[in-house]
Amino acid sequence: MNTIFTDGMRFVDEFGRERIFHGINVCDKGRKVGGTGRREYAHEWDEALFDQFRNCGFNIIRFGITWDAVEPQPGKYNDDYLDSLAKILDKCAENGFYCYLDMHQDLYSSFEDKDGFGDGAPAWACLDGGHKYKAHRFVWAEGYFFNKAVHKCFDNFWANAEVNGRGLQDWYCDMWAHVVGKLGSHPAVIGFDVMNEPFMGSDGGVIFRKLILELIKVTLCDRSISLIELAKTLLIKERRLHIADQYTAYHLRKVTSAADSIVRRFDTCKYTPFINKAAEEIRRENKSGIIFLENSYYSNLAIPCAAGEVTVGGKRDESFAYAPHAYDIVADTPMYKYAGTDRMTALLAEPRRMQERLNIPVVFGEWGGFQPDTDWYYHCEFILDTFDKYHWSDTYWAYFDGLFDSELPVRVLKRPYPRAVAGRIIEYRHDRSEGSFSLRFEQDKSCKAPTEIYAHKAVRAVESDLKYTVTEADGGYIVAFKGGKNGIHDIKITFCE
Repeated sequence: MNTIFTDGMRFVDEFGRERIFHGINVCDKGRKVGGTGRREYAHEWDEALFDQFRNCGFNIIRFGITWDAVEPQPGKYNDDYLDSLAKILDKCAENGFYCYLDMHQDLYSSFEDKDGFGDGAPAWACLDGGHKYKAHRFVWAEGYFFNKAVHKCFDNFWANAEVNGRGLQDWYCDMWAHVVGKLGSHPAVIGFDVMNEPFMGSDGGVIFRKLILELIKVTLCDRSISLIELAKTLLIKERRLHIADQYTAYHLRKVTSAADSIVRRFDTCKYTPFINKAAEEIRRENKSGIIFLENSYYSNLAIPCAAGEVTVGGKRDESFAYAPHAYDIVADTPMYKYAGTDRMTALLAEPRRMQERLNIPVVFGEWGGFQPDTDWYYHCEFILDTFDKYHWSDTYWAYFDGLFDSELPVRVLKRPYPRAVAGRIIEYRHDRSEGSFSLRFEQDKSCKAPTEIYAHKAVRAVESDLKYTVTEADGGYIVAFKGGKNGIHDIKITFCE
């Protein structure tokens, strides 16, 4: 495995090649024990799963674990579990997969509720203020909108409230240090995603109410929305799935801007100091692994993320990156087939601004979702094309039993991309209609390692001034280019049908 570093807005390896990663999320949220809310954890990956990932051309996995799995009691770490993860990482390295460790949470915790959806913190870290967790009735995210137990737990976490004489954040950061000490030096591990979709607590409930009120206001008062058409859409059964068509990127941003100030305050006053606290502990164990920032839950909706740079000892850390998430408002619903691309353009433009502000590389940590039909695949293709435009790496959300029974992996996720480029990428593009892939890059020094492009189909023709080889691998082909003078190089690969 190559060593991966950050260089401005690029990932690079020890040869100086720019690296692009394409892969998937695999997350162990635990399995409920009997009729209780207690959970057992065990990542179980057989050889067939590695084969499926490899045959899609993946080269990275966002490896999700939880605080509850790692530290079931204060200061008592489940090292047997971590040892089992090390064995999976061994297999990842054998199969050529890089990993970044994701400390996952949804709704703060499972609260050991037998009907609960959440995951993350152990029960001992749930300071819920006496509020009872209530399982959702319609969608899992209700807990973020209404559930006072979820809100209070996050409030106490961000306040660093004490358990057994130590603050919750202190426990959490020590837990991360233990994980990094056990797994951080593994050759498959490139970095550490400190917290999945951090949520602001009670202010999150305030944001939800603000957004609903602003949505009503925009719907009733903005003249670009036709109330007559909206009424027809609601009344005619065949048109109801088109309800979101009335709301463009302009309307989305007009609604979500009502929450900008609250999100900015959370990002700057709570999230950034927390990330820096975690970074201090991680760096005690590992000096070079990449620390991944995320956006807060509501910034999935194009609300600007205002998190600052990662600092250690008061100085900008030398190795951190951004791992944003974004989903269209109709993702994971039957309306997904009508999602379009307008709103998604706005959702992806905001992480780009964040990237440019902090001058860091991006692995887009979560995107996609799932529906059993194929009509929404065009939406995923648009997202992937935008990733290519920005030179972003990505990890699709998410693997589940049955994913490979669908057409999504072969028709959408398996795709050409430049895994390693001996220079600085200028642009690259997958032209589906022509059945081709093109790359332009600038070489400014000799490189001992080749430029490598993953080709998802058999190669019919290659146009380049560089010498190349085509080798069957990973369910497709690796087209490798070596040598070449300093300057700009153009490559075009045409695929067989």
